[in-house]
Amino acid sequence: MTQSEKRTLRLAIPNGNLQAATLDLFNRAGYKMAVSSRSYRPNADDTEIEALLMRPQEQPRYLQDGLIDCGFTGLDLIREARAEVIEVLDVSHSREESFHTRQVIAVLNDSPIREVRDLEGKRIATELVNVTRDFLEARGVSAVVEYSYGATEVKTVAGLADAIVDATVTGNSLRANGLRIVETIITSSPRLVASPKAMQDPWKRQKIEDIALMLKGAIAAEGKVWLALNVRKADLDAVLSLLPALDKPTISSLSDPEWVDVTTIVDENSVHQIAPRLKQAGARGIVEYPLNKIIE
Repeated sequence: MTQSEKRTLRLAIPNGNLQAATLDLFNRAGYKMAVSSRSYRPNADDTEIEALLMRPQEQPRYLQDGLIDCGFTGLDLIREARAEVIEVLDVSHSREESFHTRQVIAVLNDSPIREVRDLEGKRIATELVNVTRDFLEARGVSAVVEYSYGATEVKTVAGLADAIVDATVTGNSLRANGLRIVETIITSSPRLVASPKAMQDPWKRQKIEDIALMLKGAIAAEGKVWLALNVRKADLDAVLSLLPALDKPTISSLSDPEWVDVTTIVDENSVHQIAPRLKQAGARGIVEYPLNKIIE
């Protein structure tokens, strides 16, 4: 294949609130990307990837129409678009806080609205019109649901809506604006999603599945470290009893037949607790290594 015939995968990276965390995840997965000022095309070291910065709300319909091959967007936005896309990877197991959002119904603190049925006949402002209507319809509630073009939190304060449906991670911003949560209508996390057209192409399908594998490996390694230590065989049982392992620890022989090398994966936040106990049990030469990926 000549350079001019080289194939590429069009990958959409979400801009806005998800951009930094998404780029960090792809970088940890081995796909080095950087965005220069005012550019909508991240530089990727994988020459088979053409990366584009794109609003996550727009990605589902572009994927459905085959204009991009692969994207990274939230479940709530996929449901809202009602687009035909293929979910390849759910990143809900990531520890990244911004990847875990809720779309909630919120009202002013002094509002008489206390539960969902109290929304009957009320006006609701949201960017998630379809999902909100589906939620209310499933509960037999009829309300006026209007699209909000931004600054949704101020709509109730300004008297423009009785309630809002908005995304939140911690709820702090809602509380700061004098709002309280009535109900969560959907819990959302980002998905690596693909165009049905792209998944019919063997080369693109394999490329997308490779990306998913590496992202999954990076997520699995979050908060984990690799411990290596030496221990006398006589002390091995005592040392092993202290190790919470991802799987069984690996035990290797050393040049001294009385000693073995033990390696295992543990939670990073547990090392300060177990390392002193390991030393007391007879472990020596304890080394902690950072992990980028765990691929199973």
